[in-house]
Amino acid sequence: MRIMFVGDSMTIGSAGDLTWRYRMWQHLNASYGGPYKIVGPRKELHEPAADAPVSLDYGDPDFPERARAHLAGWGEGWQHMAPLIKDAVRAGKADTLLISLGLIDLGFYTDAEQTTQNVRRFLAAAREANPRVRAVLLPVIPNVRALADPAFAAEVERFNELLGKTVADLDAPGSPLLLASHPRDWDIDGDTYDGTHPNASGEHRIAAAFADAMHQAWGVGEPYAGRP
Repeated sequence: MRIMFVGDSMTIGSAGDLTWRYRMWQHLNASYGGPYKIVGPRKELHEPAADAPVSLDYGDPDFPERARAHLAGWGEGWQHMAPLIKDAVRAGKADTLLISLGLIDLGFYTDAEQTTQNVRRFLAAAREANPRVRAVLLPVIPNVRALADPAFAAEVERFNELLGKTVADLDAPGSPLLLASHPRDWDIDGDTYDGTHPNASGEHRIAAAFADAMHQAWGVGEPYAGRP
């Protein structure tokens, strides 16, 4: 199994973070009995002082470099990743994508329908690189803006509906797609440090959403055990 994490600021993480990618790595080490590799063209964290992905200051210095690979970026969404995914899958020989995207798209770039079209572009490009690639897609987690902006909250809800329909429409036996459940018991105050980005508790909940989906649908590993 060759896993690639794909995401925005919630996935790349900021200097000093552990990230949910780290939590997933720990989970796989503890529960997955087969060989696996984490692949991707990037390994850095976002550095706020430089406003650029130039930090390697992970919260655990023992997080090995080989497990830090990803395709994630601060401020990047489906429209940014769709042109990159084919080359990234091909170069990394990725066969399993764990994807958390959409909040930044809806917040700054595209509406729900346009974002859904970029999801389709992304998946088509990934399958061009590997016709048997499989993917788990996380619905957009409403952030603090959604609490104060009803129109934005409605757009998030609309996109999540369209994402579910897209996954059902494009799912195929040779290239399966899963829609993960919303992270269980997610609480904006308790699971983020700023109303959007996950703290330690939030990292565990996001990792659990992916891990449980993979276990239930594909028999990968065990149910997530590192819950907060």
